[in-house]
Amino acid sequence: MAAAAYPIRYAHRVGAELLERVRQEAGLSQEALASRAGTSRPTLSAYEHGRKSPTLATVERLLDSAGFELTAEPKVTFREVPLRRGRPIFVADRLWRLAIKDAFAEVTLPLELNWLRPGATFRLSDRRQRARCYEVVLREGMPADILRYVDGALLVDLWLELVLPRDIRDAWQPVIAEATG
Repeated sequence: MAAAAYPIRYAHRVGAELLERVRQEAGLSQEALASRAGTSRPTLSAYEHGRKSPTLATVERLLDSAGFELTAEPKVTFREVPLRRGRPIFVADRLWRLAIKDAFAEVTLPLELNWLRPGATFRLSDRRQRARCYEVVLREGMPADILRYVDGALLVDLWLELVLPRDIRDAWQPVIAEATG
């Protein structure tokens, strides 16, 4: 019984975090969102704190009232690809999109990614800097890093300009071809 309870508690927490994040991104107070969605502030608070679990229809109504929609996206999975020299790389099975603010953000990659230039900042809104960032992340990144810093459409756009070792380019080429094919 305890094993079955964990996923339910986890689902409550994820749903609660989602509702709170959406409300905050919309710039709404609990009172304002509750009013728009036709519910009470205490009920919304209980949803956000995981004390109550809304139905899927209620979640959709709350998200819609905040200007969001609930969507399902294909999960991106990665395979580990051994290289001739050095450690293996990770290659996605499909491309994904980042939120615009993340795709064009200013980022400082963690030391484990950018050990050659620690503390260097990349303005992803600048094409050249975005290309340099993508090169580092594709060479050094774990799946979570790749999903965090690389946007699939922008990767396709830069693909021919990226300076990558042949084996990394060869590993990613089928994913790029599938996306553009």
